[in-house]
Amino acid sequence: MALDHDSIKWLASHFGGNVKFDEPMSRHTSLRVGGPAEAFVIPENIEDLKGLIKWSWQKKIPYLIIGDGTNLLVKDSGINGIVVVLTKCLKTITQTGTGTDGVIVTAMAGARLRNLCSFALERGLEGINFAVGIPGTIGGGIMMNAGTAHGAMESALESINVLLPTGRSRRIKREKLNFSYRNLSLNNEKIVSCQGQPIVLDGCFCLRPSDPEKLKKEAQAILKTRKERQPTGLPSAGCFYKNPVSGKTAGELIELSGLKGKSIGGAEISSKHANFIVNRQRASAADFLGLMELVEETVSKMFNIDLEREVKIVGP
Repeated sequence: MALDHDSIKWLASHFGGNVKFDEPMSRHTSLRVGGPAEAFVIPENIEDLKGLIKWSWQKKIPYLIIGDGTNLLVKDSGINGIVVVLTKCLKTITQTGTGTDGVIVTAMAGARLRNLCSFALERGLEGINFAVGIPGTIGGGIMMNAGTAHGAMESALESINVLLPTGRSRRIKREKLNFSYRNLSLNNEKIVSCQGQPIVLDGCFCLRPSDPEKLKKEAQAILKTRKERQPTGLPSAGCFYKNPVSGKTAGELIELSGLKGKSIGGAEISSKHANFIVNRQRASAADFLGLMELVEETVSKMFNIDLEREVKIVGP
């Protein structure tokens, strides 16, 4: 346990109804699994967020930042420390100016990716359509460098604003960000010295004026393809594994391993897309972890390829 009596008292007095203790994470992840978080806090505004992070950092209490929990597998043992949710305090999307290459749209970390896509479509702005249909929030999308075959976050971002544990914030330009496939590493020399994980507050996206009708047709085609190829109607976290840098995709490797449709407990490798593990019937996190281990061992033995997880696993 990371929280003592005084810490619980401080959280309750500062956040009132916006803090819950021993809150089941199964209520807050798209997989619908996960044990309890010691404390689950939804800050009302950015000042509350800054105060909470600085206090947690000073008290050496671990914190986990989440949005919609769409790429998260929380173990049945739960989470020690504080889960901080950004969807209430950081949710606005605004057109903030023009850049050398187009229009600048600033989306806060707790805003949904789908809302940013709609914002751009309504204004005839091109550059973010690749994200149509991707679940989750802007902050998670940036940290995961979310994308599809049509593009990724790094291609549209102009800069990000991060909150340091000290309570200060800093804007980082695109050229200073260390993006890779489905990942952003915030190892910038100016922010690592503060000894704590920085938090993305917003992203500035450089989008270009385009034909609104063309963009809408493109978005509809992308959505149609996603629905045809990916399972819907059952809880999942999207693609469970990153695709290898060359050769067959993760889904193809899992299917060729004969694991498509395989289940453990209530978790199942989707019969529609083998890189999706779905919650078929009241699965536990242990069910998902068991299938994950089976997939990784089988693919490694058959193809000598070590699959890299896209889904983040948290908990002791």
